[in-house]
Order: sequence, then C-alpha cells, then structure tokens
Amino acid sequence: MFTPPPSPRTPSVEDDPRPYPSTKRLTLVSNRLPVTINRSKNGQFQYHKSSGGLVTCMSGLGPDQSSNWYGWPGSVESHHNCKVRAELMQDHGAVPVFLEQELASRHYNGFSNSVLWPLLHYQDSLIAFKDCDWQAYQKVNRQFAVEIAFNAADGDTVWIHDYHLMLLPQMLREETEKRGKRLVIGFFLHTPFPSGDMFRILPVWREILEGVLHSDLIGFHAPSYDTNFKRTCSDLLKLVELPTGVQFQDRFVRTSDFPVGLDPEKILDCLQKDEVKRRISALKEQNPNMKYIIGVDRVDYVKGIPQKVDALDLFFEEHPEMLRKVTIIQVAVPSREDNPEYRDLATRIHQRVDEINTKYGDQSYQPINLIHQSVPIEDLLALYASSDVCLITSIRDGMNLVSFEYVACQSERRGVLLLSEFAGASERLAGSLLFNPWDKEGTAAALHRALTMDMDERTVNHRKAEEFVMKNTRYGAYDFKYPSRLRKLTCKNRSAHWAGTFLAELNKPSIKC
Repeated sequence: MFTPPPSPRTPSVEDDPRPYPSTKRLTLVSNRLPVTINRSKNGQFQYHKSSGGLVTCMSGLGPDQSSNWYGWPGSVESHHNCKVRAELMQDHGAVPVFLEQELASRHYNGFSNSVLWPLLHYQDSLIAFKDCDWQAYQKVNRQFAVEIAFNAADGDTVWIHDYHLMLLPQMLREETEKRGKRLVIGFFLHTPFPSGDMFRILPVWREILEGVLHSDLIGFHAPSYDTNFKRTCSDLLKLVELPTGVQFQDRFVRTSDFPVGLDPEKILDCLQKDEVKRRISALKEQNPNMKYIIGVDRVDYVKGIPQKVDALDLFFEEHPEMLRKVTIIQVAVPSREDNPEYRDLATRIHQRVDEINTKYGDQSYQPINLIHQSVPIEDLLALYASSDVCLITSIRDGMNLVSFEYVACQSERRGVLLLSEFAGASERLAGSLLFNPWDKEGTAAALHRALTMDMDERTVNHRKAEEFVMKNTRYGAYDFKYPSRLRKLTCKNRSAHWAGTFLAELNKPSIKC
C-alpha cells in the first residue's frame, strides 16, 4: 500500500512552477495507473486496484516508502478531470496523466503495440510503422515528462516502466533541467530486448535508444536482454560497452538484469484453502489414472499457442497409446480483443483445437480442453497442483511467471516444467525441460519424455527450479526443511525482493565520465 505524499499541484500556463522542498521521494511511472476506474449506476466514480504482475510486485513496497504513481487513468470526460485527480491522489497515491482518446489509441495501439511490441519480440513481419503513431508516441511521452517534472522535487527518484515510455527518461531530464532539478531516473523493460540487427529495422531506433540512455540505471529480466542492449548501443551508437553498462555523453549508464519473482506465500496460503483442496480432490477423483498437462497463456502471438496445438497434434499421432490417458487443459486468457489480429488468432486457435478433438476424441473424451477466459486464482492453482506437466511454448517472452507459479504449486506432485528456450525464465529455472517451440517434432518428443519421466528425476528437477523460485521472492527466503511454509526475512519496509533490489542499485552514487 502506498502512502501518498502531499498532493501535487496541477500544471497551468498561468502558474509559476515551484519545486517541493528537497526531500527524497519515489515516483513510479507506467502507461496505465494501477487503479481501474468504473462508473456506478448513480454516476459515481469507483476505483479498484488493478491486477497484474507489476502492481503485485510494487505492493511489497512498505508504507514508509512515500511514492506517487503516474499513469493514464483510461477514458475520462474532461469536465471530470479535477474530481478524478483529487480522488485518485487522496485515496490511492495515483496521479493521472489525462490523454485525448485518439492520442491515447495512437500511442498505445499504434506505436507501442503495433511497432515496439512486435519489434522487441522479433516479429518483424507484424511491424506497422506510421508517422502519425510515432508523433503520438512522442507527444504522450512529452506529456508525461511535463506532468512529472512540474511536481518533482530536486533529488527525487523516478522509476519508469516498460516500452510505452522509452522516450521519457530523456524528456524528463530536459523538463527538470529547465526547472533546475536533478532526478535519479531508473527504467525497466518488461519485454525481451532483441539483437542489434533486429532493432535496426526500426526507423527511429536512434531516438528510442538515446531516450532510454538518459536513465541512471536500465533493468532487464534476463542476462541476454542486458547483453543485447549493450551490444546494440555499441554497434549502432558506437558507445563504449562495459560489463556493467555503457558510457553515454557525460555519464556512465548502468545496466543489469533483475529477475522478477512472485509471492509464494500467497500461493501456498491459497493452496491450503478448503475450496482449493476440494477442487484438487475433484480433479483426481474424476479420472484417477489421467495425466493432466496445463497451459496458461494470454491470447497473443508471442505465446506460441498455435505452435503448441500443432505439436500436440503430432504427439497424439505418434503416440496413440496416450489417448484417453492424457488431457491438456489450455487456459487462453483473452487479450486485446479490439485488435483484429488478436481476434483472428483466437479464431484460429479454436478451429485447430476443434480439429484435433474431432480427430482423436469423441463424446466421452476430448484430448484438449480449451478454456478461453480468465480463470479465478483458486481454480488456476488447483489446476497447477493437479497437473503432471506444465507446457509453455512462448516464441518470445520477457520472463513468464506462469512457470514460477507452477513450480510453487508442485511441492507434492513434482510435475515437469516443459519450458520454451525463448522464455526469459529459461535462463533462470534449472531443472526445467527446455525445447524449441518452432521444432514441432522436438516439442512432441519433449512432451513424451516429460510424461514418462520417473519420479526420482522429476524430484531432482523440481528441487532445482524450486530453489530459484522460492529464493527469488518478495521476501527472499524459503524454508526448504519445511517446504509448505516461507521463512520471512525482517527487511526494512518489507520491500518486494525484485523492486527492493532494483531501487537499492538505482540509488547508488552515479558515475561521471
């Protein structure tokens, strides 16, 4: 829970901007606020904490970590701006950056998700660069910079998140220097960072790279992303690359990898609920000899669901003895349903699943159970705990916390984590069975190996993965002697392990070149 500092003043052309007293505070910045706004039947605004990995990780920051969170609040009629701003700040420590609807769409759907998202995930054929979207991206980043700079105090720490705001570090430097302020700026990219040859495809690659390089610290989820970024800066901008960062203009910009974790205490507590235990028992009693494979993915082309389904088709063709002994439960969480490409992807997935179920199943048995909706956490954890294999076929993925969640639920069953080598988690989770999702034959073979692996090997592999998952937590400790409980550390602010590590590194003294 964030403790709001004094309300920031709203920028105005008639106003003379004056900084706050020089007290160090933390400002978080992301494209969307961590608060969802709805209207009740009587027209009142209702505010709810948003779900999502970033919100969960940041919730570990303690109440004495004074912070504001800047972001777009969604569509709000302009005559309600003052009311929404005051209520968000007072109750949630959130500062809205209001954007016109068309500008927000061109920034988010246009440049961010039709150019940067496919580029960062090596999907060059899907890049749709339009100059009007690029102009909108610049304008939104500038609007964020003006809003933050107006309210910032000299010496504040600002932590910017993700590809929607890659120009913001530079623009924020420019806006704060006009006001005689110096900020400590961190940037974290929650996606992969591609190789330099891929990044060069972007017509405005220089502006994006230099925009990010005005940060003091740039963070990534995996070592390979950090390496790709530094090498790209070296190759394209001719910067000096060092093990811990790059030299840019008059500063040394530090870069490093900070693997995000999860909250296993929350998962373990949830698994002890009676309703979850009943669901686990029901799955076992329904088909006691059935082996379950679980897949949980957003409907996104980078998640590799079509590749997964094609490999399952080949698997059953090559191993007909597995029919009626194996069921795949695929949770496909809807994503960006207003985007025609994503709607087409969902349609293709349904069609292929129907083909396979018709080919290998009947009224009493369906080899693939497709759940195209969000699933409550209790049901999801029950599925994790009841499954023998978790199949993750991402063709590119920043980290993939589904793999972490599955491992955290497997202390008893010790199921096999079958993990794409293109997921960031593959660089972290020793003990997982890695494969190339583009290799259909190799994926089918890996699946057969996972389903036939003996318990001794499963146990050894699970312990390797569990050691990383449970150590890289919000609290940073796990009692392996008693694997059903966590051993909480007494940390200042009880910060999230990932967030706390990044902020500790960010606030080290900067190095001048």
